[in-house]
Amino acid sequence: MLRAQLLDRQERRESAARTYARTLPVAPVTALGAEVTGADGRTYLDCLSGAGTLALGHNHPAVTGALRTALDSGAPLHTLDMITPQKDAFTTELLVRLPGDLRDRAKLHFCSPAGTDAVEAAVKLARDATGRTGIVSFTGAYHGMTLGAAALSGPSRMRGGSAGTGPADAQPVTRLPYPYGYRCPFGLGAEEGGRLSARLLENYLTDPSSGVGTPAAVILEVVQGEGGVVEGPDSWLREIRRVTAENNVLLIIDEVQTGIGRTGDYWACERAGVTPDILVTSKAVGGGLPLALIAYDPALDTWRPGDHTGTFRGNTLAMVAGEITLRTVAEEQLAERAAKLGGTIRAGLRELAREHRHIGEVRGRGLMIGAELVDPEGEADELGSLPAAPEFASRLRAACLARGLMLELGGRRDSVLRLLPPLVLSDEQADSVLNRLSDALADVERAA
Repeated sequence: MLRAQLLDRQERRESAARTYARTLPVAPVTALGAEVTGADGRTYLDCLSGAGTLALGHNHPAVTGALRTALDSGAPLHTLDMITPQKDAFTTELLVRLPGDLRDRAKLHFCSPAGTDAVEAAVKLARDATGRTGIVSFTGAYHGMTLGAAALSGPSRMRGGSAGTGPADAQPVTRLPYPYGYRCPFGLGAEEGGRLSARLLENYLTDPSSGVGTPAAVILEVVQGEGGVVEGPDSWLREIRRVTAENNVLLIIDEVQTGIGRTGDYWACERAGVTPDILVTSKAVGGGLPLALIAYDPALDTWRPGDHTGTFRGNTLAMVAGEITLRTVAEEQLAERAAKLGGTIRAGLRELAREHRHIGEVRGRGLMIGAELVDPEGEADELGSLPAAPEFASRLRAACLARGLMLELGGRRDSVLRLLPPLVLSDEQADSVLNRLSDALADVERAA
């Protein structure tokens, strides 16, 4: 009864832009770790974890304990960009965790509390520091929903409304093919596709007749999340770094969803040995509370006071939760845990793929996992890849929810089943995820 009332009032009061509330009609009441209990009294396994925000799961005792201490201390909860002991502790912890030569020396800029604003800040800084305006991004990208960030993203629905027109389309953005192995735009696979993509970038930058002026920056995700859990090869990332460095173009890496242990490394870019000029982080960096910032090479710090501001840059509780999360992920080796458990889950999904032909490919890194759902009766392309199956994917998501498993879809035509469980997911819970997904697959296929 309470669930129905809550969902009904939400539908009447909130906008038509609701997303998760439409596809996952759950009204959460309590939560702990990887489990959420709804107003209907049912307990669900949460493989969303706030779109990757809850690295330590719901209500981790170290986080909630630190928050209670901060609240009881009388610390100011909102301080704009003034320094507090809590902010100082957070920045100290973050700096020692940054990748490569950003560690211990980067400049930090706190933004409004969403990753999209951190992307805006990164682009604005790149343009200010270089005096150039162009940005290169990649097909399938997702960098946020504000106009500037949306202009860098792939789907047309994000670039200025449902018609795909408007101010965002006027932004000086050049797109390159992302090395998407299963649906390679070159028809060659991820490694070769990545090589050609990097070569195309180099040609743009070195050919005076390419029609592409030298940009301020290249922005990319090491693993595209909303784009369908598409992993860029290490060789591609290293080539992009080489090309940008040799041509005096800044490299922005968006680690909003991949950072803080999610992919099996503390930062996804570390596996390839690549350090960006500007690193964008949000989601898990705030320990489940709103926080977003950029970390960048001090040589780029050309801003004047007030060049990028935001009212909610001084969220004391997010600093407290973030410090605990950053340290816990490192000290408890949760990135390594994510690599191991993610490998186990992917192996289980590949076993399911042998029985269920609707799974075209299983991929991902760490606990950022995707299964591309396809039409097994469709015509394969030159790589042997089958057409997407969005209707089947939608029915499968609903069947999983009916079995107490919360997950979402992404990728082209929303046909990639995405798993983003907290890094504290237990082995037993991982087995339960696979078992529930197996049952859901069997039921949906029988009903087809």
